[in-house]
Amino acid sequence: MSGMEFIRKLPTPEELKEQFPLDASVAPIKEARDKEIADIFEGKSDKFLLIIGPCSADNEDAVLDYMNRLAKAYEKIKDKIFIIPRVYTNKPRTTGLGYKGMLHQPNPEGDEDMLAGIIAIREMHARVVRETGFTCAEEMLYPENHRYLSDLLSYVAVGARSVEDQQHRIVASGIGIPAGMKNPTSGDMSVMMNSIIAAQNPQKFLYRGWEVKTTGNPLAHAIMRGYVNQFGQSIPNYHYEDLRRLIDSYEELGLKNPAAIIDTNHSNSGKKYLEQIRIAKDVMHSRKVNPEIHKLVKGLMIESYIEDGAQKIGEGVYGKSITDPCLGWDKTEQLLFELAELV
Repeated sequence: MSGMEFIRKLPTPEELKEQFPLDASVAPIKEARDKEIADIFEGKSDKFLLIIGPCSADNEDAVLDYMNRLAKAYEKIKDKIFIIPRVYTNKPRTTGLGYKGMLHQPNPEGDEDMLAGIIAIREMHARVVRETGFTCAEEMLYPENHRYLSDLLSYVAVGARSVEDQQHRIVASGIGIPAGMKNPTSGDMSVMMNSIIAAQNPQKFLYRGWEVKTTGNPLAHAIMRGYVNQFGQSIPNYHYEDLRRLIDSYEELGLKNPAAIIDTNHSNSGKKYLEQIRIAKDVMHSRKVNPEIHKLVKGLMIESYIEDGAQKIGEGVYGKSITDPCLGWDKTEQLLFELAELV
């Protein structure tokens, strides 16, 4: 007796892209941005990356409001900083329960509807590019879904709970854009480094009913997000000594384009969202005093939205996170300008 009900067959990525095509302007924007991001990871550009935005993109109007504010601020700092907005529409849940993102629930207070969700996230990402010129970052929570957005995304992150999974690693080897591999929640750096090895190398595997092969992804890299010890305490890993150890690991393994993004929230901040400001500046100081760390740390990942903090689903505060607490816009804008001065 089966415990799985087949609800309906969803359109393939190719069918969905035909049904919801992009404006002709999008492809050249993505190509130019992808090239500039690759130059940063390959050390050809000294611009500093900020992967910044809401913990979860839960409301299209609020997300676009935020992105338009971000685009205005970006105009003032783009000579030093390159922004990749976070538009995260599928969220991992530690227990598998709760809000899993717009992909599952286009309306956080409504029922799960994956078809409506796939359409909603594609349309929202397309709207961000059209209105702001930004191509965005997503978490690759479900590797088989990547191709629904592959013509829109410029960056993917593999989360702390997924980084040891074979499918995530080998799909990351063939996506053609930078893939950030987070350290696992246990803090075992070897897990993260092994995932980078897997993603940087060519792979052959089964994907969406096809036998496929990849060229390897030389832009796969580390994301340091802190971890939780055996007592449930958050332990940061953004400090100078942690970054020095990461440099040593890259050298021992002989990986391409040694690079790290520092996640200023999660276990690095203990989810105390205001700490992101201090942590960001601490990392910038480490870059300033050590040329090797300057070369290694390519950017920061910051959780930021219109309103400070977080709320429960149903409270209805516009532009306030319904998942992890985020830095509000006023503090975010000030931090952007301060970071530009520190690059």
